[in-house]
Amino acid sequence: MAETIVLEVARYRPEIEAEPAFENFEVPCRPDWVVLDALNYIKDAIDGTLSFRWSCRMGVCGSCGMMVNGEPKLTCATFLTDYLPGPIRIEPLSNFPIVRDLIIEMSDFMTKLQGVKPWIIRNEDLPVSQGEYRQSPEQLETYKQFSMCINCLLCYAACPVYGLDQHFVGPAALALAQRYNLDSRDEGEAQRLEILSEHEGIWGCTFVGECSVVCPKHVDPAGAIQQYKLKAVTEWFKSILLPRGGRD
Repeated sequence: MAETIVLEVARYRPEIEAEPAFENFEVPCRPDWVVLDALNYIKDAIDGTLSFRWSCRMGVCGSCGMMVNGEPKLTCATFLTDYLPGPIRIEPLSNFPIVRDLIIEMSDFMTKLQGVKPWIIRNEDLPVSQGEYRQSPEQLETYKQFSMCINCLLCYAACPVYGLDQHFVGPAALALAQRYNLDSRDEGEAQRLEILSEHEGIWGCTFVGECSVVCPKHVDPAGAIQQYKLKAVTEWFKSILLPRGGRD
C-alpha cells in the first residue's frame, strides 16, 4: 500500500483569493484513515489556516459533508484507500455559497427547513395527566426511515433542480416534512401541504433521484417527495369531487 496520497484541496480565503483555487497536500495514507483524518492532519501538521466543519466523526452530526472527487460524501466515512493511487480532490458541497475554504453558507437550507414546520403540530394538546401519546411499532415504522435525516446537505449538493433553482425547497426539507406528516401524533399535514404544494415545493422535483443515491442514512428523499405528490393529487381530486363538508 502507498505510504502517502495527495489531496487537492479547494482553498478560498476571501481576503486573499478572488475565487477558489486548489492547493496540493501530501498526507499519510493509513489503512484506517478517512478523508477527515487527512484534513485534520493538514490542519495540525501542515497548514493551520485550512478551514472546514466537523464534529462527531461518527456519521451522526452531518457537518463534514464535502465533495470528494466530484461526489457528495461524509468525509468521516470516506476512506483514503478507496481512492488509491490518488490524487483525491476535496471541494465544498456544490450548490451553496462558499464562506471559506471547505465551509459553505447554509442559511438558505435552515430557512427552508423551518418553513416546512418539522415538528409535531397538534390542534389541541392532551393534558399531561392523560399520559403520553402512544405509538405502535407499526406506526413508528411508517415514518422511521425519514426521521434518520442528519441534515448533512449531501442531497442538496447532488440535486440538479436545487442547483438551477434555489427557490426549490429541496430534498431534505421535503423528506422531513413527510416524516411528520406520517407521524400518528401529528395533525399538521394540511398546513404543510398548503406550503409545499406550490411549484417551488414538491412539484419542482423532477425525480432524478440523486438525492436518495447519495444519502448516507438511506432516507430516500425522492421517495418521500413522490408520496407527497400522491397525497397532493388525492386532496385536489377530493376538493373537486366532494363538497367541502363531505371531505374526511
